[in-house]
Amino acid sequence: MSVYGFQDILSGPFAQYLQLSAKIGGDVAQQAEFVNKAFNAQLAFIQLASTSSQPTQTQLPNLLKPTSDQISAIQEFREKHRTSPFFNHLSAISESVPALGWVCVSPTPGPHVKEMNDAGQFYTNRVLKDWKEKDATHVEWARSWVQTLSELQQYIKQHHTTGLVWAGKTAPPSGPAAPPPPPPPVLPPVGDMSLNADGSDDGRSALFAQINRGEDITKGLKRVTAEMQTHKNPGLRTGPAPFKAPTASPVAPGAKPVETAKAPVFNRDGKKWLIEYQKNNRDLVVDGAEMNNVVYVFKCENSTINVKGKINSIFLDSCKKCAVVFDTVVSSIEFVNCQSVQMQVLGHVPTISIDKTDGCQMYLSEKSKNVEIISSKSSEMNVLLPKGTAGDFTEHPIPEQFKTTVNGNGGLSTICVESLG
Repeated sequence: MSVYGFQDILSGPFAQYLQLSAKIGGDVAQQAEFVNKAFNAQLAFIQLASTSSQPTQTQLPNLLKPTSDQISAIQEFREKHRTSPFFNHLSAISESVPALGWVCVSPTPGPHVKEMNDAGQFYTNRVLKDWKEKDATHVEWARSWVQTLSELQQYIKQHHTTGLVWAGKTAPPSGPAAPPPPPPPVLPPVGDMSLNADGSDDGRSALFAQINRGEDITKGLKRVTAEMQTHKNPGLRTGPAPFKAPTASPVAPGAKPVETAKAPVFNRDGKKWLIEYQKNNRDLVVDGAEMNNVVYVFKCENSTINVKGKINSIFLDSCKKCAVVFDTVVSSIEFVNCQSVQMQVLGHVPTISIDKTDGCQMYLSEKSKNVEIISSKSSEMNVLLPKGTAGDFTEHPIPEQFKTTVNGNGGLSTICVESLG
């Protein structure tokens, strides 16, 4: 799962970064060749970790040498091309590519990637500001790179939360498992990525003039569909070679990807309960789970999941019109890319996380009134608090609109406001 998850990054936003780098050409394309080698070297290292035991401190530098060599090459390329018209592009990559060093960080490698992403933000913002009116390809290029590192952080959170997992029993080799593969052939130019005819870019073009947009610059990226993800589609695993990043099949402009029917899944894989592609099933029950178990629900529709007992966490990804009822969660319940979902906690839940979700109803218990709800890029969120003992609830919407002003100290003040629409 760890290897396939990293391959999804390579075939998703990173593949788009390579395409756009080739389209821009020049120094940007040359530097992208080093970046491609660095990411493939890291893929080889992750593959090694999935089959080997943890190496000694003397072995580790040799195993990491292919990655570190490419990072050095990326940074040296930038220093040798300070007069390049694309110096901001080169600097954005040079400042943030040390994010690949997360494999040496513990116990919290995820924040290291975010720190490196932030370090390159000064230059990605310059690219956005300088090229917004000239060529939207450069805007998409910056977005794809930031999205690559953002998804790397999420990948670490899911698979290597407290540090790189060495999952095998055999001793690792004294040197690198294999040299990084050669760079892929130059991909054909991507389609037209210009802004809308009115220059609005979906009504948000004014934001590009601001320097500190943070993670908002990733909004325009297209997500990789489940059909393109190797850990969700075993049919894409075409061979044992783990170092070749799969590329998505070309899709005609304006065409929608064909949704293929998937067999429903309900099984337990170690500590993870996998519930996938269930449709119109109201009788899904997770019984016998332990406190360190995780329930992962993916792309289910019109279904209800009942989780009994105390469990570590629940994760709903890309679900539609689904409901989950559970007793107690130790860590959190998360909703990502969902539509019209509901949850009800009968015991205690400390944290509810909602990301890129439209429509989320949260029924709380008396024991869960101190819950923390973290939401981003979501709408139509309502919290229902118990009222009395008759099973009634009081509904409270979560604010979606905010007002920010500059205060007298030169900082920002943000408050919630009621929508007038």
